[in-house]
Amino acid sequence: MSQTPPELQTSIEDVWYLKDIKFHGKELRIITQNFNGPCSFIAICNILILGGNINIQPKSRTTVSYEFLSQLVAEYLLKNSPDVDVSAALSIMPHTQKGMDLNPLFTSSTSFRPSTALKGGELKLFEQVGIPLIHGWLVDPEGVEAPAIQRVKDYDSAVQLIAEVDHLTNGKFVVNDSAPSTSPDGATSPAREWTPGEMQKVEDAIVVRRFLDATQSQLTYHGLFHIATSLPPNTPCALFRSSHLSVLYKFSPSSLNAPVSVPEAGASSTASQFLGNQPSVEDAALYTLVTDQVFLNEPSVVWERLEDVDGGWSTFVDSEFVKSSPAGGDFAGQTAEEALRAAEAIANEYQGTVDPNDLALAQQLQAEEEHIARQEHEAYMREQQQQEAQTLANQKELNARRPEKVKKEKKKGDCIIM
Repeated sequence: MSQTPPELQTSIEDVWYLKDIKFHGKELRIITQNFNGPCSFIAICNILILGGNINIQPKSRTTVSYEFLSQLVAEYLLKNSPDVDVSAALSIMPHTQKGMDLNPLFTSSTSFRPSTALKGGELKLFEQVGIPLIHGWLVDPEGVEAPAIQRVKDYDSAVQLIAEVDHLTNGKFVVNDSAPSTSPDGATSPAREWTPGEMQKVEDAIVVRRFLDATQSQLTYHGLFHIATSLPPNTPCALFRSSHLSVLYKFSPSSLNAPVSVPEAGASSTASQFLGNQPSVEDAALYTLVTDQVFLNEPSVVWERLEDVDGGWSTFVDSEFVKSSPAGGDFAGQTAEEALRAAEAIANEYQGTVDPNDLALAQQLQAEEEHIARQEHEAYMREQQQQEAQTLANQKELNARRPEKVKKEKKKGDCIIM
């Protein structure tokens, strides 16, 4: 198979295709993502497009580049927020092309701590363009892991605690990248007696690591419910998840004809003021904008319903938020990532029309494999939790016996020669 030259590959990655959609009766063109994966900069621009803040012209244009879009954003800032340092904003924008280095707090959906690399510039960028930034990586305050998670507060501190405990246990706490807990042969047994503070750190680290492993999608059900009840309808925002951004939108049929609400650039309002206790709307639901390039020519696939933390039950809908029926095959019911993999596999295997029955069978087999994998992972996690509990019990028993052993050793001699 021929390989694409590196210089041509880089050029292709820097070009993004436009897709025609309808949003609240208006014809718009959103930006799709290529093989670079979910691009945070694309999410920022798409939110501005949905709010009518930037418009891509001429209508005959089919692709855009980073340079073209950054110029549109800069013009938007100059017109709507003259006090914003545009040069500073432009210096941060390139970092949003590959992902966002943000540090979310596990106790607030609108709280982030700035990264050390950009000194919080990426957070300032969202304030400058007037885009609310939220996340759903929240710990349930009523859960058993809440006290430990509340002590570490944020993701970076959680990783630092795990590294500290791994050093405390001489590298035995983190066995390898795939092991979510300590080894079964007492890997956390210390070479010396731990202090109460060190013992607390070990106990917290076990809980924290279990929490991180169980929430690898960076979204919890508590966080999902919190967003669903506090996000105002008809207002696009940026959802931070898996180190990338996606466009999140709360749709309600009763607000279909209402104007789209997007905060003004440079507005002093914060994301915490943006979220609040909203009136209960029974027919309201959360959706993320589908930007995968594989759906570029599928006008019926526009939004993906956000119903669970891993996307296993998500469905696609069109511009009118009606369940989609793609012309190229029924991918409804799969996540964008799953549909992308399925479409690529089908394209490589078949060079003609795909039999819908074969496609349905392939989707069913894929769903069964994922279900079995989740069951095996849950069984593995239960086994590891039992091992962790046994390790802690052995350590506490060891700490309880050591004072008695020290007293017996002192009776053997009356003095110590220095």
